[in-house]
Amino acid sequence: MTERVHESTIGAQSRMITVEIMGRPYSVPDGLTMLRAMWYTGHEVVRGAGCLGGFCGACAATYRTKDDVRLRNTLACQMLVEDGMSFFLNFSYYPNRKSIYDLDQISDPKQELFKIYPEASLCRNCNACTEACPQGIDVRDGVWKAVFGDFQKVSEMFMDCVMCGQCIPVCIADIAPNHVALYASRAHGARLTAPPQNLTRRVDEIRSGKYTDEWKKILSMSEEELKAAGQPSK
Repeated sequence: MTERVHESTIGAQSRMITVEIMGRPYSVPDGLTMLRAMWYTGHEVVRGAGCLGGFCGACAATYRTKDDVRLRNTLACQMLVEDGMSFFLNFSYYPNRKSIYDLDQISDPKQELFKIYPEASLCRNCNACTEACPQGIDVRDGVWKAVFGDFQKVSEMFMDCVMCGQCIPVCIADIAPNHVALYASRAHGARLTAPPQNLTRRVDEIRSGKYTDEWKKILSMSEEELKAAGQPSK
């Protein structure tokens, strides 16, 4: 995906600030996100642009603000540029191991974690993964909770994980915390939680054909009819 932010979309009164993109200084309008600042300056962002809503994790970026030596991670589609900021998109793909498993064939999901991701138990408590997370998730604590079998808590903690992978390269134990959390969340939902009764009943009704005629009627409606049907009754 590529885009060039045209000057006419910015506004004549926008204050110009100086940022450094991949080591080179540029003058850009204040109020742009990192990603839009890259488009404004002519960068062809092909890999690293996805949903633009902060959900897909494709635009993971590293930045440093003016007079601050600390490097921080963020999502470039969400973070606004600041004067004196230096940043780059993390274009690199991290070749982490993605295990293949069938939850229906696993007898003990909590113990199986140590077969699927045995490195999870080697966490050194360095907290680098938490520091790297642009979503503010306590990744280290989540890994430990997965190791001790608290899959429900892991699922809750990683609800905002966008699988950007920033926790992977900083781990000195070679853990992919996001994949560990994904397994724990899947196992909790599929094997360790009773199916919601209302959902189960509705799925059975759909499979039995209860709504087939109604669905055919909806598919045959025109766009105007669908809009009219969606209006609240007076």
